[in-house]
Formats: sequence, structure tokens, C-alpha cells
Amino acid sequence: MELRQLRYFVAVAEELHFGRAAERLHIVQPTVSQQVRRLERELRLDLFDRTTRKVTLTAGGAAFLPHARAVLAAERAGLDAMADHRAERKAVLRIGTSVGLGTRLEHVLASLAESAPDVAVELTSSPTANRLQAVRDGELDAAFVRGASRGQGLDLVPVWKDPLVVALPAAHPLATGTVVHVADLAALPLRIVPREHNPHLVDLVVAACNDAGFEPLLGPAFTTDQDTLAAIATGAPSWTVFYAAQAARLPAGRTVFRPFAPPVPMAETFLAVHPATPARRLTPLLAACHGSEFARGGACVRDRTVADHRD
Repeated sequence: MELRQLRYFVAVAEELHFGRAAERLHIVQPTVSQQVRRLERELRLDLFDRTTRKVTLTAGGAAFLPHARAVLAAERAGLDAMADHRAERKAVLRIGTSVGLGTRLEHVLASLAESAPDVAVELTSSPTANRLQAVRDGELDAAFVRGASRGQGLDLVPVWKDPLVVALPAAHPLATGTVVHVADLAALPLRIVPREHNPHLVDLVVAACNDAGFEPLLGPAFTTDQDTLAAIATGAPSWTVFYAAQAARLPAGRTVFRPFAPPVPMAETFLAVHPATPARRLTPLLAACHGSEFARGGACVRDRTVADHRD
């Protein structure tokens, strides 16, 4: 018998509808039906009477329901107790991060150190999917992510939006202006990662191009920051995009970085947290995110900015 089977059984018992139970659980209906059937086989009795018109509890199902709820309540109580124990044992915030946050992360950590000096911070960098799973598993208290989808068993708290900037060869005519209009890039190849590596960023850039009236001309794929910038600086004219939060991370050279003219493509960053994490544990971090000058106004972009396309 698995805990998930008990969760599915209780959801169906309370909804008396497999479809509504699946929606509530954020999974597909066949999975709910299959797991309830497995539970019934293990118990060797039917828990529900099913017809094409309605679902009702059998006598056995009604008798089993309070026991299933008690097991799930015990699980929740145990998890809460361990969460409290971890919080009391040491005031350490384990935060998932990635390259590309740049000075935003520095401002958040500085603000956190000032407002909560007794809280130690441990940073872990990994791919987005790994960070989200680590939060679900309790290995991280929170993780910064861009473009994550809802319904993954986590709460996604918006913390800021990053404007994108364009990278161009310093010798290109578009580099002489203070801003770049997206439409002016139509004839230049775009260097960007394959969509499966970062669908949020690719969709954001393609949508901006489509809104400007063209489909981007794809050039060689974005590989690493250094190699791509070198290729843009020395090869045939091309362009790419970066998050503005890393404006101080790269020396100016033969590639320049310019803000987009409005409407500026904006990449939203979230803090992914587990719903069971005590609010008091995350309050200092959320206050630091929302209180930093970057969260209020965004990063200033002059001639230097870079971010990692992998997140």
C-alpha cells in the first residue's frame, strides 16, 4: 500500500468523481483510476460503486476512509515536526540558484545578511528541473527559477522581472544607437539555445520577433557565453540576447550590449518553495527579494551585460 494510493482514494471519496479528483491532484484521470484499482486489489474489496452516472462509496470504502485520513494526517504531522526540527536545529537557508542571476543575487544576499544576520545561506547551482525536484524533496528551502510552469506541487512566488538586452558586434550600425528596435534585427541571424534547453527564453524572444512582424532567422546555436560572444564579435554579423541582471559581469570589448526599445521583452523570475515549508523560515528571503533595488526598478544596462542561456 502506497501513500499516494491513499491520497487518491481520499480525493475520490471526497469528490465522488474521478475527473474532479484528478484535477484536484493535478494528475491525469487514468492514473487515479489505476491506483485506486490497485488499492482495491490489495484490500480485496471494492471501495467504490461506479456507474456511468455517479460514483459512491461502498460500505467497505466508507469504513476504510477514516483510517486512510488518519494515515495521511500522521504523515503530515511527521513532516511538519521534522520541518520544525530542522528550523530549530540550525538557521540555514538552502537556496537553489544558477548562473545568470548576477548582481540581483548579490543584492538579495546583502539585504538578507543585513535583515537576518543569524541566518546562514547555502547556495546550490543546478539545472532548473533538478532545483525544482530538490525543493520538492526538502533538500532545498527555495530555488530561483525562470519560466517554471504551475502545478508541479510547489508554490511559485514572483520576485522580479529581468529585461532582456541585445548583444551585437561593436562595429555594426545598430550598435551606435542607445536602444535597438526588435524589428531592426530581422535580417540578422539569431544565436540562441535549442528550445528544449530553455523553452521560456526561446519563446520569449520568438514572440518579440513575431510581434515586430518577422520570424527570426536562426544562426548557429548559442553554446557558451564566451564562445558565442567571441563569434558575434569576430564573425559574420549576428545577435543574441542576455538577461540584464548580469550587466557588470563582462568587460566591454568588440561586442556591445544595448537595451531594447519598448516594448522590452521581460523574463520573470520566481522563487519556488514547498507549500509545507513554514512561512517564518522564508520571510527574510522573500523580504530581501522584494525589497532590493533591483526588484523595484530593474538592472541598469549600459555597455555590459551577460547571462546564461541555460536557465
